[in-house]
Amino acid sequence: MGRSLDVKFASYRQSRRNHWDSVARKMDSWTGWGSAYHARLMQIYRFWVAPRQRILEVGCGHGDLLASLEPSFGVGVDGSPEMVRRARMLHPELEFIEADGHDLGMLEGPFDVIILSDLIDDLWDVQQVFRQLRGLCHVRTRLIINSYSRVWELPLVIAAKLGVAKPRLTQNWLTVDDVFHLLNLAGFEVIRTWQEILWPLGTPVIAGLFNRILVKTWPFKFFAMTNFFLVRPCQEITPKRPLVSVIVAARNEEGNIAQIFSRTPEMGAGTELVFVEGHSQDGTYAVIEKEIASHPEIRSRLLRQTGVGKGDAVRLGIAHASGDIVMILDADMTVPPEDLQRFYDALYEGRGEFINGVRLVYPMEDEAMRFFNFLGNKFFSQAFSWVLGQPIKDTLCGTKVLWRRDYELIAANRTTFGDFDPFGDYDLIFGAAKLGLKIVDLPIRYRARTYGSTNIRRWRHGWLLLRMVIFAARRIKFT
Repeated sequence: MGRSLDVKFASYRQSRRNHWDSVARKMDSWTGWGSAYHARLMQIYRFWVAPRQRILEVGCGHGDLLASLEPSFGVGVDGSPEMVRRARMLHPELEFIEADGHDLGMLEGPFDVIILSDLIDDLWDVQQVFRQLRGLCHVRTRLIINSYSRVWELPLVIAAKLGVAKPRLTQNWLTVDDVFHLLNLAGFEVIRTWQEILWPLGTPVIAGLFNRILVKTWPFKFFAMTNFFLVRPCQEITPKRPLVSVIVAARNEEGNIAQIFSRTPEMGAGTELVFVEGHSQDGTYAVIEKEIASHPEIRSRLLRQTGVGKGDAVRLGIAHASGDIVMILDADMTVPPEDLQRFYDALYEGRGEFINGVRLVYPMEDEAMRFFNFLGNKFFSQAFSWVLGQPIKDTLCGTKVLWRRDYELIAANRTTFGDFDPFGDYDLIFGAAKLGLKIVDLPIRYRARTYGSTNIRRWRHGWLLLRMVIFAARRIKFT
């Protein structure tokens, strides 16, 4: 039985090699109608893949997609000798290897990004290829896959017969659920999936309308040409325990400072408190100084904010923090400091890469959140979940936790979304989504304030949040 399977696999692989060699030679003088489709794929991949990374593309063809991503080190693998020969001529700055995707043992990883574009429907054993790729990943590797939707099976067959699309052999035509399960079996976790390309031709105006807007909306998305998957390796706990920095933006919060010192847990290799005092009208700065002097056993420091807004304060605090993990804790004590241990556990154990506090699961204490604030939070959580493609139940809970290295990448790409978020929450959420981080909601019991009053102005800030939804939709959803 094993011998029979080997023979069938060898025959399958050889037929694919011969087929794609023939396609490679044909493409020297023919492009068909696929140029607009591939140009759109390049735009999508360039949005999700930052330049100057170590990138592997399996099934690279001529290497045009890989080259467009501007890798610091790029490797393309293809089973067609003719495809590889042409790729080497077109892109001599990259490395191209003739090899079958089922046997990638010659590659030396890890890679930051691994791409499989229009490949998995052409494979003999998709799970085996995924397992091969698992060994080429580090903990932060992103695997990005796109594959044809079965809705397009008949149109693509007709287009090939008419000679306007590349001819294809028998395909797998995997569903989204099929891919989910195969990735899970190989040790991967899907962060998000979405649909792209409704109009594969380069028709002015129509292509933009269909491929940037309609394909992202119901019911048009069900007729999309390709399904995208953003994937990460399932995480393993690292033995080294990290240092934790807790950033506390404090404005008119003198009555809460002592509790922050007494109730914040010691986590990981140690906990550092970084206070940023922001133009308080009470004695907040002096109280923090006093508590630091009274607790020499606690790593702590105090900064005076020169800018305006919580977002500015958080950025200042992180810039002066020394921890491997960054936590943001509101000084109003509505989120108990003791809960930070649960945030640490979720991040350290690899449950997610951006841990977002959620106040809207458990019942709240009386007066913890005003009625219209509650409705606003519900609305914006739904809106941002739709925009970002990951469920986010609460966008304005002040407690957020992430690795410092990921924060630095978010900061480096901050120009994508501008700098008009006074809260800092959306700056981080948008950045995490753009990097393809796994966002995980962590429910907490939201408490009523025992000192001071909220700095949120629901109507003025609500209008600002609505602008952010529209802005994020343009930059992320309808790219």
